[in-house]
Amino acid sequence: MRWDNLDESRAALFGTDVVSRTVDTPEFRGITFHEVRARSIVNRVPGASRMPFEWTVNPYRGCSHACVYCFARKTHSYLDLDTGLGFDSQIVVKVNAAELLRRELAAPRWRGEHIAMGTNVDCYQRAEGRYGLLPGIIAALRDHANPFSILTKGTLILRDLELLRQAAEVTEVGISVSVGFLDRELWRTVEPGTPAPERRLDVVRTLTAHGIPCGVLMAPVIPFLGDAPDQLRATVRAIARAGADSVTPLVLHLRPGAREWFMAWLGHHHPQLVRRYERMYADGAYAPTWYQRTITRQVHELATEYGIGPARPGEARRIRPPAADGTPPRALPPEPTQLTLL
Repeated sequence: MRWDNLDESRAALFGTDVVSRTVDTPEFRGITFHEVRARSIVNRVPGASRMPFEWTVNPYRGCSHACVYCFARKTHSYLDLDTGLGFDSQIVVKVNAAELLRRELAAPRWRGEHIAMGTNVDCYQRAEGRYGLLPGIIAALRDHANPFSILTKGTLILRDLELLRQAAEVTEVGISVSVGFLDRELWRTVEPGTPAPERRLDVVRTLTAHGIPCGVLMAPVIPFLGDAPDQLRATVRAIARAGADSVTPLVLHLRPGAREWFMAWLGHHHPQLVRRYERMYADGAYAPTWYQRTITRQVHELATEYGIGPARPGEARRIRPPAADGTPPRALPPEPTQLTLL
């Protein structure tokens, strides 16, 4: 495996000090953890990216959530690891992530810019239950009052609720949960390692109840499987009932690495849709603009009907401390910003 080629910028990120462990407990059966000491942890997002942020922290590579559409699958090829089952079961763990982050945040060159987490692979995947890297990472960001955001499908984020509250009192913290659909049969096959959609909505409900506003990234909206009007309505209605303060739809995109794995899954589970997908994604990784706009309009109309709105790029919130009478804290409203979805 080419451990020196893992960084997004292709600069050497790891040395050769790697410990690989295969754990045979039921929750980790078949998973191998490659424990590495990273050389850097704050990564710059490539300039061509569509992401509305510039810096990320990714304590893990590979993801046991095993989402068949995950765009990050391609990154496993940088290590000569398989982008299919290998991505789901060969997990790289940056065991020194928290201490390294403290050092990088304290460096004179660091300007306290927003850091996004969970945008490559989920930082609250099952491995986090074993390694517990996020409490140290959040504490470092809190202690430096550095703004950050987290996107997750994992319910384990609730373990760190108090740390998130502490951080939100001193800096801007944005939390988003990914829920693209409610269909349980679709969930079991397309996102087999994730908590069920309703459990993720429980996370939204709990965070909101504790004064931490939470948005939902409605992603992915899967063409011909999760995009029927009644499906979109049911999903947006459930998101609103969970107390989400925003919902932003994102149509499935299929980059190299993910495309091959997803199309193999589609051919096995829904062979009648293969030709339709080949036509829809004939021009590249993204669905046609007209289709994306149609889904976006429908979701925004439903969101308006149910009293929630779209998320804003890089949106984050700071919570107020509890009132003197013990009233739970409430979020400070964000500055108005322009949302560009397409």
